[in-house]
Amino acid sequence: MTAPYLTAALYKFVDLPDHADWREPLIALCREHQVKGTLLLAPEGINGTIAGPEAGVQAVLAWLRRDPRLSDLEHKASWSERPPFHRLKVRLKREIVTLRVPGLRPQEHAGRYVKPEDWNALIAQPDVLLIDTRNHYEVKIGSFEGALDPGIGAFTELPAWLASQPALQGPVKPRVAMFCTGGIRCEKSTALLRQQGFEEVYHLQGGILKYLETVPEAESRWRGECFVFDERVSVGHGLQPGGHALCRSCRWPLDETDRASPLYEEGVSCPHCHARRGDADRERLAERQRQVTLARERGLPHIGSPTPTAAAPTGPEGAADSGAGPARPTGVQGAQSQPVLSSAGSVTR
Repeated sequence: MTAPYLTAALYKFVDLPDHADWREPLIALCREHQVKGTLLLAPEGINGTIAGPEAGVQAVLAWLRRDPRLSDLEHKASWSERPPFHRLKVRLKREIVTLRVPGLRPQEHAGRYVKPEDWNALIAQPDVLLIDTRNHYEVKIGSFEGALDPGIGAFTELPAWLASQPALQGPVKPRVAMFCTGGIRCEKSTALLRQQGFEEVYHLQGGILKYLETVPEAESRWRGECFVFDERVSVGHGLQPGGHALCRSCRWPLDETDRASPLYEEGVSCPHCHARRGDADRERLAERQRQVTLARERGLPHIGSPTPTAAAPTGPEGAADSGAGPARPTGVQGAQSQPVLSSAGSVTR
């Protein structure tokens, strides 16, 4: 029997000068069909992940595809027993994935798509430089064998890392293969390299998620799990739920070893944030966790109240800003790579 909640991850780079006009109708449609998650709208296209009853999600997808510019909009589907999202957000942005490099047009200049079933053969070639374009905390729990980890805390840091790599700066441009969670970050990162004169630039069509869905585990070159920006936290081959959970204090993905640590206290701290939590923080977080536990015992929601319908900020930052990865706290020492996943929703990365 199919699980009751359908999750659809989608994105498309396309000129949408009228994107602001879509926000209110989309909010009304999603609420009518009990669909939650996050959708980002920008002049360069649409990006997001939504979930809900199958009929509701399909209704939203059909509404988007009624526009000729999105008639070929693709989505990646997965199923879950519990709602992956607690709120709905439809945001207006400058970019649907933030890189802050002017003049990029991924819809015209992205690298060559490589189907999941052909990916192994490409990355096995010794002259291909394989680059993971995701943030370090994502790479830490899983990546392709032999991939370079830029060690970045946000996608906007990738251009500087690329510029610092000697292998990419010589007169002879190497062959480069890039990948990310759902494919969208690679659309921009490969377009960036092509803008810089690289000719043989490839990226994994459909991203890691399509690879895990398509390639049998026995043939896979993927190692570990894939971080996803929703309440599933991570998935493995066949897009089956992984073994990671979120620290509800710092939002770092935790494996079994992390959760067995004496530094882990549900909702309060984990090995990644314990040293940064003072007594006042611990007391506040412990009280929040008590409220969460009490609501759970009573069968009541603790989060998920409807969000205001006022226009979202259009600035480059934000909790659902897909280009920057999960928003990072400010004023916390050592927080450069600290992920903070909003329970409000997710976007395709």
